[in-house]
Amino acid sequence: MRYRRVYNALLAATLICTITVTPVFAEPADTLDSLQEEQDSLEGQKSEAQNELDSLQTELETLLSKTAELEDKLIDTGQQISQAEDDLAVAEEKRQTQYDAMKLRIKYIYESGGDITTLEKILASGDITSMLTQVEYSKKVHEYDRQQLQEYADTVQEIEDLQSTLETEMSNLEQLEVEYQTQQEELNATIESKQDEISDLDGMLQEAARKILEEQERQEQEAAQAANADTEGASESATEESGADTGSETTTGDNTSDNGSGNNSDAEDSGNSSTSEPDYDSSTGSSIVARAQSKISCAYEWGAAGPDTFDCSGLVSYALTGSYVHTWSTYDFMTWTRVSDPQPGDICTSATHCGIYIGNGLMIHAPQTGDVVKISSVHSGMIYVRY
Repeated sequence: MRYRRVYNALLAATLICTITVTPVFAEPADTLDSLQEEQDSLEGQKSEAQNELDSLQTELETLLSKTAELEDKLIDTGQQISQAEDDLAVAEEKRQTQYDAMKLRIKYIYESGGDITTLEKILASGDITSMLTQVEYSKKVHEYDRQQLQEYADTVQEIEDLQSTLETEMSNLEQLEVEYQTQQEELNATIESKQDEISDLDGMLQEAARKILEEQERQEQEAAQAANADTEGASESATEESGADTGSETTTGDNTSDNGSGNNSDAEDSGNSSTSEPDYDSSTGSSIVARAQSKISCAYEWGAAGPDTFDCSGLVSYALTGSYVHTWSTYDFMTWTRVSDPQPGDICTSATHCGIYIGNGLMIHAPQTGDVVKISSVHSGMIYVRY
């Protein structure tokens, strides 16, 4: 009996020592606060970066709107230049007609004796009234000739001035388009960089949240162990041998509970987002490609939508509909739903250019003034949409 009492006393002393040293394993009290401060700081940085990103997106949308308006002006100016060229051609035909008529008149006057014959007709008129009538007639003939010449000269000059003005305006608009495109590229690069920054901050926030969760679990486990140790010590003081057995069972049960809690905290919800893309019809795609191929080598012309000249959106509009109508602009295409797996007949577009995708990284497009409709590699930065 004495041996048993000594054993129980030693066991109780050991348990008391265990309770005494348990707090030594605890982290400093401010560890969790420090982690939470770090998380708050990261959230503040992310919020600031998100605000900057929203501002950049708004600026980009404004620029894209200006680019769309500019494209409309370019199309309209291109059409006016085409009309001016047609008007100039008509004026040239009129000039040729007038020139031929004047040659005949001059030939007639020369063959009939010219001014001498006219003077003879005036002198031979007999009375003064007839002479004045003849003079008035000759004067009107000469005035008519001069008037026709002046009208022709004025018409040609007006058309040439208009064409020169429109070409200057077109040049200015094209320069502005280049500036807009440069600004757009810079904004896209800045937005991409800001998105990467936000993505990095998201990763850091997730890591901070994980550390906070681990710290909370560790503190809860230590608190539970301390509570169990207190319970064991109290039970040992009341009932020595049975208390020791009970303490052992309680510890085992608590560890089981902690393991279950740990498993629950590791579970994470993940959502899969899906984007609904337009269905692809190979027959429609083949028809679109065929129409675009039929216009290869046609000249580029601003604002044109066929049948023999096109600009980029005019060509795509024709390929999609089969009608020589400027139905859409590149800005319109940028608002269509993107496709992740482009197929022949899809539209490849940026805010400033577009074409018909034909597969293997190639497209049919109307590149620029002085060029023709042709096959080229899809430009870097283009997206794909489907009709």
